[in-house]
Amino acid sequence: MLLDGDQWRQHFDGYRQDAFRLEAQPAYTMPREAENLARFLRGEPKPAEHNAAWHRRVQGFVISGRTIGRVRVVREPLTDYQRYQFTWGIPGNIAAGEDIRILDATEQDFGIPDQDWWMFDESSVIHLNFRPDGTQLNRELVDERSGECRELRRLAISNSVPFLEYANDHT
Repeated sequence: MLLDGDQWRQHFDGYRQDAFRLEAQPAYTMPREAENLARFLRGEPKPAEHNAAWHRRVQGFVISGRTIGRVRVVREPLTDYQRYQFTWGIPGNIAAGEDIRILDATEQDFGIPDQDWWMFDESSVIHLNFRPDGTQLNRELVDERSGECRELRRLAISNSVPFLEYANDHT
């Protein structure tokens, strides 16, 4: 089943305890980020309200007692998009309350496929499907994969490091 618009937002916001994302694409092509990515690449300063709507959502989840986190898979050298994320995106997400870890798969993939997904409350899984250029095609409810995704989450977390540790060692 595909989830779009309000249906996706309600599913996401309705989780009770834990939201986790495996983020595996080397780059994401999202129209709402295009101008900020271009600014970053030109060396311009980050806008003051960069990603503020997401930060407010994360803060709301945390205030309500829920957790949210992700493991970001990278292969060196980092793509321009990953450098943008690491500089402009991830630090603010962490400050808002998101737990972000980095899995460096440069030399070993740890059995983690290049499929992005969200898992909510360890039972509901949404595949995020992308074109090779990083444009999202759709969001697909695949709850039958929750057992597999729980194991992939365990592998990803056990083989990753907190973002700040990775950033301190690689920048």
